[in-house]
Amino acid sequence: MSQESPVDKAIREAQERGEFDNLPGAGKPLPGAGEGYREDWWLKQWIQREQITGAVPATLLLRRDVEDVDDAIARCRTESEVRRLVDALNERIVKSQRGYLDGPPVVLKTLDPQEFVRRWFARRGEG
Repeated sequence: MSQESPVDKAIREAQERGEFDNLPGAGKPLPGAGEGYREDWWLKQWIQREQITGAVPATLLLRRDVEDVDDAIARCRTESEVRRLVDALNERIVKSQRGYLDGPPVVLKTLDPQEFVRRWFARRGEG
């Protein structure tokens, strides 16, 4: 015969008192069940929970800009524009790493300008 742990005992007693009856969401599927995993799930929930509309924190804008950097360099007309764009993003990334940007923390590494120049040339068929 096994002994009941204090946690199991507390749960059993709460069940007996009916503390788990009629909880919100009872009998309903878990939110997000069946959806694919998204790395930024917490961000979506945070925006909904905090009812954020309009202004987006600087760190989240930075994250989006880093994710969209390939599209941004595709619009560049010269190699120097590509380098300026990546350098500007790197400055913002460093500010974020040092805690100078408002918003939730995001973990980003600085970008290699030469890599993005190579990508830019490759897209143009010059690489």
